[in-house]
Amino acid sequence: MASQSDVLEIGPGEGRAYSLGRMRAVFKADHGETGDRYAISEWWLEPRSPGPGAHLHEHHEDIVYVLEGTASILVGEEWRDLAKGSFLRIPANVMHDFENRSDAEVGLLNIFMPGGFEEMMPSIVKWFEDNPQG
Repeated sequence: MASQSDVLEIGPGEGRAYSLGRMRAVFKADHGETGDRYAISEWWLEPRSPGPGAHLHEHHEDIVYVLEGTASILVGEEWRDLAKGSFLRIPANVMHDFENRSDAEVGLLNIFMPGGFEEMMPSIVKWFEDNPQG
């Protein structure tokens, strides 16, 4: 049974931050805090910035909630423009990507189920360091 000591509170600007060129990620909760059940992170993209590139997850679902701006999100072969307050669930094995095609910053809240995504972040950061975006 959970107790008050199991409550996790992380304030604004807190979490494990990763710089990915013109994009940054801040992980609020992942493997250790959630028992690998889910990962929660914020993703922030500068104006006119590409995202991570089209990809899919074989065993994970992505939940995306737009915190700020209008995000362009690829689902399968279709790009969708999602405004602040929009919600999107991307099932496992569906190709997806996100980018910022606007002149304002875009913020996304991402829930990745099951968790463990953060364990991939060092290799993702290294890829962005080796492949700078324009």
